[in-house]
Amino acid sequence: MNLLEPQDLPDLPKLKLAVVGHVEWVTFLSTDQLPQPGVISHADHSFEEPAGGGAVVAVQLARLVKQPVQFITALSRDSYGEKSFQRLQQLGLSLTVAWRDQPTRRAISLVDSHGERAITVIGERLQPRAKDALGWGALAGYDGVFVTAADAPALHHCRHAGVMAATPRVRLETLEQANIQLDALIGSGLDPGEHVPDKALFPTPRLRIATEGALGGQLWPGGRYQAVSLKSPVVDAYGCGDSFAAGVTAGLAAGWTDEQAISLGAHCGASCATHFGPYSSDE
Repeated sequence: MNLLEPQDLPDLPKLKLAVVGHVEWVTFLSTDQLPQPGVISHADHSFEEPAGGGAVVAVQLARLVKQPVQFITALSRDSYGEKSFQRLQQLGLSLTVAWRDQPTRRAISLVDSHGERAITVIGERLQPRAKDALGWGALAGYDGVFVTAADAPALHHCRHAGVMAATPRVRLETLEQANIQLDALIGSGLDPGEHVPDKALFPTPRLRIATEGALGGQLWPGGRYQAVSLKSPVVDAYGCGDSFAAGVTAGLAAGWTDEQAISLGAHCGASCATHFGPYSSDE
């Protein structure tokens, strides 16, 4: 598949979009080298943000459609959960939250001068569940929803949206238990934790995408697609796959062709790679 340039894509219509998923409080460190046994590395820049797949997809969608996106999530009652709520509102999200007593999952993301990264997560992921009073029935009126974390009954609520896409990070056993057809399953082809064996899911997703960073990715059906040529060096790969997923979801929800939706996703992912952290300050 040949990707289209941004100027060749239609304008996105007004869309009602939601994300169901998780948040992690992430410390981003720009270091002289990634950790090695017995070697001290030095960070020349650092900051903290609420991130994780759910947050990143939701913020990218809000920027694409230029209006608030509904984010259904679970947050801790600790200080990180409170800070996450406030910051995600600032980033253009409308949050519906199941508040938990468990601590916020944290993460450390390190990136070196070549854009290579390493991530360590701390604690268990908090996720929304169908039994939480989160207004699940309203999703039937949405054009599209993307899911990064939920239980199987919640996935049935999500399926009432016009388009439903998800990441394998939802966990294959949860997707199998839900027994619903996804419009798109979008994950990393380079991360063993997101590997999807052939015929692993039934019903089979209408479209399955495995991203491969600078190599492009693989589509089922459809074969390979090439990556977007970057106009500036790679700074940080954190959030690129989630930004890609947001673009694809928005395109499919708008009724675009797969080629158009994947092209939008690829340009979103490429843009994310050119700045430090998942949210560029100039967007």
